[in-house]
Amino acid sequence: MVHVPTPEEEDRRRVCRELKSLIGERIRHVNRVKGVLFAQGIGDYEPRNRDRRDRLEELRTGDGRPLPHHLKALVLRELDIIELLNRQIETVKSERDALLAEMQTIGSTPTPVRMLLGLKGIGPGFAGALWSEGLFRNFQNRRQVAAYAGLAPTPWKSGTINHEQGVSKAGNPRLRAIAVEMAWLWLRHQPGSALARWFHNRVRRLGSRAKKVTIVALARKLLVALWKYVTSGVVIEGAAMKTV
Repeated sequence: MVHVPTPEEEDRRRVCRELKSLIGERIRHVNRVKGVLFAQGIGDYEPRNRDRRDRLEELRTGDGRPLPHHLKALVLRELDIIELLNRQIETVKSERDALLAEMQTIGSTPTPVRMLLGLKGIGPGFAGALWSEGLFRNFQNRRQVAAYAGLAPTPWKSGTINHEQGVSKAGNPRLRAIAVEMAWLWLRHQPGSALARWFHNRVRRLGSRAKKVTIVALARKLLVALWKYVTSGVVIEGAAMKTV
């Protein structure tokens, strides 16, 4: 049976989704500024630095000329947009942090969000997104978890040959992207875990070209492990907890 999110659950999703959208929008405007300046021979300007406007006044093109008038006006308008996005991002982050704080203080038993935040490498952004995009649902087994995220392997059969091929991608694309990104971070922050060792052993055996395929498999395993952890308290083997 499909679990339809309640209006409250759907509303909570909007915070993390809006934050991701705003950050993506800021990246696009930052890249546009860098692109137009790079075409003028300027490669060391960072639009996100606090001194961005002072630095803009000092910039010279690759052949030593001041910035052309209309190009400088374009960059200034882009900086206006970036600064607006900065304020909006901080506002939404505050809303997200308040929501996470509320979700951590329900009753005396540890909440799923608090459990996720206790793991090294998982911050407020990932904890909120993982929970609101999928882990809040009542899955019956690990296959349902993987299928919902679009990370379940697709069966392939021809004659007597029967094996699994690439993932179906027929699930929640946001949760799938979060899981893959989380898998890369897991390797960095949880190198001693059984999942990280499994990844490195598999890549060593199959070769570096298998890394992209293996990271998707790790994302599936990690998502299932996190689901078991927050719903049943099954400890992830070798996972390190944050120190207070």
